[in-house]
Amino acid sequence: MIKETNNKPPDQKIIDEITRALLKMQYGELVITVHNAKVVQIEKREKKRFV
Repeated sequence: MIKETNNKPPDQKIIDEITRALLKMQYGELVITVHNAKVVQIEKREKKRFV
């Protein structure tokens, strides 16, 4: 059985932080950790490539 949660959108501050991280990144990963339907952590794993 799936428990429904109060799915309200994240705060604008969180959305802005995610957007900034994505715009600065060329290669890598952005990991967003959610706990109890709330964003609790953002990890940026950026890779530098030298050709």
